[in-house]
Amino acid sequence: MKYPSYFYTTQHIPVPEKLHQGTDGLIYGLIGALARRFEFTKNLEFDAMKIHDRAMALRQVKNSQLKDKIQTFKDLFQTTKHPPWENVKEAMALLVEIGDRSLGMRAFPVQIMGAMVMYKGGLAEMSTGEGKTFAAVFPAILNAWTQRPCHIVTVNDYLAHRDATLMGPMFNACGIQTGFVTGDMDQKQRRKNYTGNVVYTTSKELTADFLRDRLMLGRFHHPSRQLLRSLMDPVGVERDKPVMRGLHTVIVDEADSVLIDEAVTPLIISKPKENKPLVDACLCADAIGDQLEPGEDFFVVDKYKEVKITPQGFEKINNLTQSLDGIWKGAPRRTELIEQALKARHFYTRDKQYIVQDDKIMIVDEFTGRIMPNRTWRQGMHQAVEAKEGVTITHPSETISRLSFQRFFRFFTKISGMTGTAREAAAEFWHIYGLKVQPIPTNRPCIRNKLPPAVFLTENEKWTQIARAVAQCHKTLRPILIGTKNVKDSEHLADILREQHYDFNLLNAVNHKEEAAIIARAGTPGMITIATNMAGRGTDIKLGNGVSELGGLHVIATECNDSSRIDRQLFGRCARQGDPGSVQAFASIEDELIQRFVPPKIQKVLISKRDKHSALSIFFGKRITEYAQKKAQKQAFEQRKNVLKKDSWLEEALSFSGE
Repeated sequence: MKYPSYFYTTQHIPVPEKLHQGTDGLIYGLIGALARRFEFTKNLEFDAMKIHDRAMALRQVKNSQLKDKIQTFKDLFQTTKHPPWENVKEAMALLVEIGDRSLGMRAFPVQIMGAMVMYKGGLAEMSTGEGKTFAAVFPAILNAWTQRPCHIVTVNDYLAHRDATLMGPMFNACGIQTGFVTGDMDQKQRRKNYTGNVVYTTSKELTADFLRDRLMLGRFHHPSRQLLRSLMDPVGVERDKPVMRGLHTVIVDEADSVLIDEAVTPLIISKPKENKPLVDACLCADAIGDQLEPGEDFFVVDKYKEVKITPQGFEKINNLTQSLDGIWKGAPRRTELIEQALKARHFYTRDKQYIVQDDKIMIVDEFTGRIMPNRTWRQGMHQAVEAKEGVTITHPSETISRLSFQRFFRFFTKISGMTGTAREAAAEFWHIYGLKVQPIPTNRPCIRNKLPPAVFLTENEKWTQIARAVAQCHKTLRPILIGTKNVKDSEHLADILREQHYDFNLLNAVNHKEEAAIIARAGTPGMITIATNMAGRGTDIKLGNGVSELGGLHVIATECNDSSRIDRQLFGRCARQGDPGSVQAFASIEDELIQRFVPPKIQKVLISKRDKHSALSIFFGKRITEYAQKKAQKQAFEQRKNVLKKDSWLEEALSFSGE
């Protein structure tokens, strides 16, 4: 028989506090701004140096004595809800020494600073290459000693597996059992791995397992109901045992990607539902859309990714569908189908938003460049894209359960994280999650050389100049990493370099199996690497022999991303840990970002300011990209606010229904 506390710790989900609105929201935001402004980094540095010095004193302590100290701290953290800060610092010093003995890695003071921020429930902004993965182990161990579940969320399955394996010896030395959960695991494997004190996984797997557990428990999801069931039906309780062992502490790696960028799209659990009339209607809608003329029958609104059908277009659609029956008889549904078909044609581009593989549409994550298997677009859009590409149309899915990542992560009692790019979204982190962003200085001074951005009138001119920049840099044998926004651009640049007889490595959603190996070689002399945004996170680029003397890795961005944070992530691939390096961004007026968010009138004014090389001046080129990114970031923030409104409505609805 299980104790009552078992059901509470594994199945109790706290109701998130309502977000501050109106005047309360303004005051709460001001409190967060003041807290960020007056958080003295010197205090952290002072404590970190104290911990570092204490750890140095432990170097002469025998292993048997260290084990005794570990047990003492385990007992303290398990029995004390909030251990005194002096004890926390002593425990941190002990972990620094254990890390050195078990992994051969001794934490720098800046890593200790990051660890302290995360233990306190903050968000540490640590530059790329500063050892965030290692720093996260410290707060994870301290939290795991409390015997409450601790999850470390990474951005992909590869990193979840890698980090759990790489850091395993240190966890084992501290008496902590670790596990990792990836997308290819079955329920039995998941349950086994979730028993660990610390579990590495992704936000998608963690949220999906949470939803599946809640669905399986059904009306018995409340701890009190489950306790009563255990008395009356112990066999049923064991049969319907959840995969997870509860939520308490979460440490989010690359927190801006997980908590901000991915927050717009909810995670949905669904099941296929046969709907042949809809499948046939999508094929018919695609054929009708092919007969409509842009500018006459409909207009495309790039900024909001919408399609507006004109009166002439409606008349044409009515004539084309006059002989059709069933779903085509209703005007609203008829319009929706045609609009979906037109959106699929104009806003969903092959090798950008998706790729075609084995007669299937595979969605590509626009923030990472990685394939998202078993993911589909909602509300018939997936079927519209399938019809456009001429692949087998799948039946739509019926939604069983859905949950936004924003709402899910607010279920945790304690949330913290780390990333290299957080300050741009500091206010949003505070408002939604109560996370205070704390910048952490680099271990060594950053000597990255940021070259002025170059903005051209056309894409062709941009690609020509990028090829010239590659040729010029390659002559010096410096390694080059070229970041593209999507698969299509990476393939286009590959064709250009192929014509000029350059050898290079290509990394994108189509060619991603050797990701770690390709990135590991990206710092060798003379190496050229073309990669989508997937190269921006998780794997380390180490410079080969003699590369530092040549000037280090040179990074080229072929287009400005919607968020300046993503640009910074790519630039952070060079000049790590005091290494030299340089970066330069290229863009054109024809790029999607500028076309969507810069009004045509402003574009014309800026074009008139171009220099003799058909490029905008450095001043105006920088201003136009900054303007477009601010507009894009504002729109993305509004989308996330709408998700929050839906979350609030859901909370009120569930509260009213007693769930």
